[in-house]
Amino acid sequence: MFKKILIACFALPVLGLFVSKSLFADTLDQIKSRGKLKCGVGTGLTGFAIPDSNGTWVGIDADVCRAVATAVFNDPSKIEFVALSAQQRFTALQSGEVDILSRNTTLTFQREASLGLLFAQVVYYDGQGFLVKKSSKITSAKKLNNATVCVQPGTTTELNLADFARNNKIKIKPVVIEKFDDSVSAYLTGRCDAYTTDASGLAAIRSQAKNPADHLILPEIISKEPLAPAVRQGDDKWYNVVNWTVRALIQAEEFGITKANAESFKSTTNSEVKRFIDSDLASSLGLSRDFALNVVKAVGNYGEIYEANVGKDSKLGLARGLNALWSKGGLQYSPPFR
Repeated sequence: MFKKILIACFALPVLGLFVSKSLFADTLDQIKSRGKLKCGVGTGLTGFAIPDSNGTWVGIDADVCRAVATAVFNDPSKIEFVALSAQQRFTALQSGEVDILSRNTTLTFQREASLGLLFAQVVYYDGQGFLVKKSSKITSAKKLNNATVCVQPGTTTELNLADFARNNKIKIKPVVIEKFDDSVSAYLTGRCDAYTTDASGLAAIRSQAKNPADHLILPEIISKEPLAPAVRQGDDKWYNVVNWTVRALIQAEEFGITKANAESFKSTTNSEVKRFIDSDLASSLGLSRDFALNVVKAVGNYGEIYEANVGKDSKLGLARGLNALWSKGGLQYSPPFR
């Protein structure tokens, strides 16, 4: 009897593992049955995901969610945005509270190897930096010895900060604040000498300051931060839907397909473009043949999304840099749609 009980006790965790995976084995079917996509976003980062004056979520991360909703429903409005803090985000995805995490989140070995996540195509190539007030006269991150630095917990940013201080043999005093708005406020009101996060986030924070020109992003980039949407492991079909939707945005820019001219490409004679806008492979993912074209018509191509939210003429004014197409010196590159 004791032996049977012992075997049963050891079996329970294994059984739980299989049950938890099976719960989300048909994510696409669950989304279609529910009638909307549940998308986890940040709690308000300009350029990536933030409610506008009408309460509408705007930004790159929000547009990626709309692209996926369009791929599934051919309707970008069939979506529920769920605001998640850095500490909440992974649990929300693992538990099924959201179907996708599109929340300026870095793809890392640990997150795929031990958190049960899979990251799709990189949406934004970033790197961690530091923001200081010009009045501090600090011009290099290596001059931050004994400085207080605001940082959010549960992020790669916090770990990178510790590595940077150790590797450069300087003492940095982290001021760890969970809520993004509170951490930004702490920096702007002088509680911290500097703020550290991804460089795009620093540009967003600077844009919120009363006088953005009073703040300086230091020249050092201390990490690689490939930001990508994430899904749960165990559902390859759903992962492929998200992955190829993001790739469609990138490929559309390369083809020159925009939100405005997308419809005109239906008459193309280019065989490569034809495969893209009318795919006989899409049905294997549970999508319509023209899902890629529908996505571009709804949200635009990758370049349009970038420029509208964080580009040169946006509030953040960021150059494309690494996020330019591969054919223009950047890293954005989609595998073939064939």
